[in-house]
Order: sequence, then structure tokens, then C-alpha cells
Amino acid sequence: MKKFVWTAMFTSMAALGGLLKIPVGIGSIALDAVPALLASILLGPVSGAVAGGLGHLLSALTGGFPLGPFHLFISVEMAMLLLLFPFIYNKSRWMGYLFFITFNSLVLPLPFLWMMNSVFYWALVPALTAGACINVILFCFVLQKIKPALMGVKEGKVSAG
Repeated sequence: MKKFVWTAMFTSMAALGGLLKIPVGIGSIALDAVPALLASILLGPVSGAVAGGLGHLLSALTGGFPLGPFHLFISVEMAMLLLLFPFIYNKSRWMGYLFFITFNSLVLPLPFLWMMNSVFYWALVPALTAGACINVILFCFVLQKIKPALMGVKEGKVSAG
């Protein structure tokens, strides 16, 4: 039950991160992946997948669903990416970062190469790369700050003041 509540909390934070949009050429960069990345490392791959998939949908909802029903497909892609992320990250942090950035920027939008056209795909890539990099940098910073606090909770060393 605790894991369910924590997963819901990280999904809610992903929705809030989705409200923080940085406008770029096509659409915007949202910060919805930071909580999903945290969930995948702190709670496990399934929690990360739930937070990532639902976080994307909620982010797209607040942005007016600019790609329409394609957002359902993107949501599944994000869930799969965050399902795999902790396995690679736990072997090598840098490979995990590179995996997330590469897949989020170049691999996940590949279907748009065939569904739309190559111009649309290549117009997406710079914005997705910038967004993935910003999300990974914020993830690193937040994880570094939150991990000691969580270790204190596990060991019962959290002070009230």
C-alpha cells in the first residue's frame, strides 16, 4: 500500500512538472520526467513506468494535446522507457543518463518519421534532446538531495526540527 501511495505521489509530481513548460520550436519542454525518473530509481521500474506514462498524459492534457491521440502512444513509450531505465542506471549511471537522453530524443519519436514526415521528426529532435537533458540534470540534483533524507527515514534518524 505504501508503494502505491508513493507512486501516486510521484505521478502527481510528474503532473505538476508537466505544468512547468519551457516553450521551444515545436511545442514545449516539460519537467514531467524528473519525478518519473526518481520513481523508477527509488521505487522500482513499475512505479517509474506508471509515473512516466501517466505523467506524460497529464502534461499533454495541460498543453491541450497538441499531437492529439498520438499522446496515448507516446505515453506507452515513456512508460516502457522508464521501465527499462533503472536496470541500465543501476549498472552505470552515465549509461543510464545516455540511454534516457538518446531514447527520449531520437528513438521514441521514430514513429513520427513514418507517421508524419522527416521534417517533423527532425524538428522534434532538438527540443526533445534539450528537454531530456534538462530532466536528467534536475533528476541528478534532486536525487542527490533526496537520497540522504530517505536513508535517514529508513534508519529512523530523521529529526523533528
